[in-house]
Formats: sequence, C-alpha cells, structure tokens
Amino acid sequence: MTISSELDVVGVGNALVDVLTHTDDAFIAEQEAASGMKRGTMNLIDERRAVELYGLMGQGTEVSGGSAANTLAGLASFGGKGGFIGKVADDQLGQVFTHDMRTNGTVYRTQPLILGPKTGRCLILVTPDAERTMNTYLGAAVELCPADIDEDLIGSGRVTYLEGYLFDKPAAKDAFREAGKIAHDAGRKVSLTLSDPFCVERHRADFLNLVHGHTDILFANEDEIKSLFKVGDFDAAVRLVAKACETAVLTRSEKGAVIVHNEQIYEIPAEPVARVVDTTGAGDQFAAGFLFGYTRNMPADVCGRLGARAAAEIISHIGPRPEISYATLVD
Repeated sequence: MTISSELDVVGVGNALVDVLTHTDDAFIAEQEAASGMKRGTMNLIDERRAVELYGLMGQGTEVSGGSAANTLAGLASFGGKGGFIGKVADDQLGQVFTHDMRTNGTVYRTQPLILGPKTGRCLILVTPDAERTMNTYLGAAVELCPADIDEDLIGSGRVTYLEGYLFDKPAAKDAFREAGKIAHDAGRKVSLTLSDPFCVERHRADFLNLVHGHTDILFANEDEIKSLFKVGDFDAAVRLVAKACETAVLTRSEKGAVIVHNEQIYEIPAEPVARVVDTTGAGDQFAAGFLFGYTRNMPADVCGRLGARAAAEIISHIGPRPEISYATLVD
C-alpha cells in the first residue's frame, strides 16, 4: 500500500495502553520498599508484577498510550498528519490501541503479534503533587523488529520520531537504525526523544552515537540531557548539545524550555496552568506542538510556544492525550 500524500511525522515507539490512578505518597513508599520501584520515573516490570500491581491499584482510567503514540495523537489534534509504527498483540487491548490510533487519523498498519506476549501496558500512579510513577510491562511492544519498519511510511514522513523507551532489545535497536537510515536516505529529518533518565543510563553510549551525526532533532528534559553528557550543570549540557545536533528541545517543567537551533538559544516560558493534575504526557505533547510547527517551517521559538501550550493543556487533566482541539492553540 502506498501513502497517497506526505505525512508530517512518522513515530516509531512502544504501543501501550495506559492505566492511570491517583494514589498517596505512602503507597509509593510501600511499593518502593517492596519492589524497588522508583518514584517519578519509568520502571520496567514483568507480566507477573503487572498483574500484582494492577490488583493493588485503585480504580483506574484506561487510555491508549505510549510516548511516541501520544505525540502522534497530539499532532493530529493540531491538524497534522502522522503515521505510527509500533507492535501490539492480537488481543483486546491491541484492538483498542489500533482503533484509537486510526480514529485520530494516524496511519497505523503494523501487523499485530499472533503468538507471544500480550499487548503492553503502563500502570501509572499519580500522587497529590501530580508526579507520575510509571510501571511498564512492555509485552508485545518490544517484539518490534526491522521487518516491521515500513519503508514507504517512513519515506513519506517529513520527520521520523524515534522513542527512546523502545531501546531495550537488540531487535528494537536494529529497527531504530533501519528507520533512521531510510529517513535520511529519503532526505528526511530524524528525531530522537531520550524518554527517561534511567533509559539514558542504560543506553548512554548508543544514544550518544545516535545523537552525534544521526539525529537532527533531539528531545530531552533537564535530567535526561545532563545524564546523557554526564554533567551536573544544565548550561554545560546546553553547550554540549549545541555542538551535537541541529536542533535540541530541552524541557524544564515549570522553568519552561530551552530550544537550541543551529547553535542559537531560545528560552520558552512555561504556560500558566490553574492547577496541575497529572504530568503524564507533558513531554510527549510538547514534542507534538514543536513538531507541528517545525513541519510547517515556523521559527524555532514559535514551535516552542506551541509545545508549551500543548504541555500546559495535558497537565491540567488526567491522561496523556488531548481533551481539547490543539488547533485552537495556534495563533
């Protein structure tokens, strides 16, 4: 099947269903002691632990998720056109994920896994300070391999967006490299999101290799970029990343963001939010706003402001996907 028109962004990432619930600090501390779970980060868990934790959680909200998939949903809300490559199983949650992606207009045609792990899910615990602690059973998501990389789909996207969370199995790493090569061979841009500080710790050498010479647009938060370059000072990390890739989008929570583009630095203030409810998906939606503007040749600071507006909307409610049309955020 040939894509009939050009796409803005094609994402490659984990296809997951999120289960979000509010909890208290005592529950987090209890689970940290019992299982080694780390507050405020993404923790990889196996199927047995996923079943156990799901049983301990309070009533939850189930929504299709996955970092890159959330970004594609945000892009679609802005009015952009996107495609997604990610693996689900041929089960009920896999069907839910597929339906949600296609309903928002994203081109999604990765073949489901018939035999093997179930569709992945992320159990997200949100504390009263709106911090989220994620416990992810990757399941079928990490079975993505180079054979799943759709050359026609990648070639049709102005930007290929690679999700760092996917980078835990050799076959997935190979799929990343294949997607990046196809994109660059087609004259397209390659974007990478570092996803999580622990992700960076596990894969620093591989990520540095990707950033230097293979990545055009890098997304990271303050902790991730400092971890990547093993520095304790954010300004030092900014100086280093400015030499490493064409564009870096560095988010800093309530401090806003810093955009480094062709070694020029733009400071983007955070948008005001009446009440922060849940920070899940803030980085994903910042990326959606930035990439929407980028693929329309908007100036770097304007792209950053769109990202900040989308991030502000997402942290004002539960869940990692928009509850309004992001098209209303564009001036």
